[in-house]
Amino acid sequence: MPRVLVVDDQKDVRAMVSIVLRINRYDVVEAESGATGLKAFGEDVFDAAIVDIFLADTSGIDVITAIRERAPGFPIVAVSGMTALDFIGEAPGLDGVICLQKPFRPNDLLQALRKAQEAGGKLSAAV
Repeated sequence: MPRVLVVDDQKDVRAMVSIVLRINRYDVVEAESGATGLKAFGEDVFDAAIVDIFLADTSGIDVITAIRERAPGFPIVAVSGMTALDFIGEAPGLDGVICLQKPFRPNDLLQALRKAQEAGGKLSAAV
């Protein structure tokens, strides 16, 4: 069962994403902050991550960058309700990050996760 790290400071968003993923046979670990997400990433093995760009404690871009420093090419879906995310693919080290605008439908989330896994070569990270 693929394991996904969900980093979002909005409890309701984390819950919705987790439900969608669990129904579709993903194992989910939730993190309510960037620091918690990076700690979990360092302590466990994941197949992909879903990271909100605007977190209360840090920037989601910083979280994504830290994950990619530990595991280049790691499959990541960046989500945001506040901005267009087109710039992410242009940022150094963030190529292959799939962007998803909130609010999104469950099928959009699953499709973005599949694209991220294809872009990342379905690699797992144990760091």
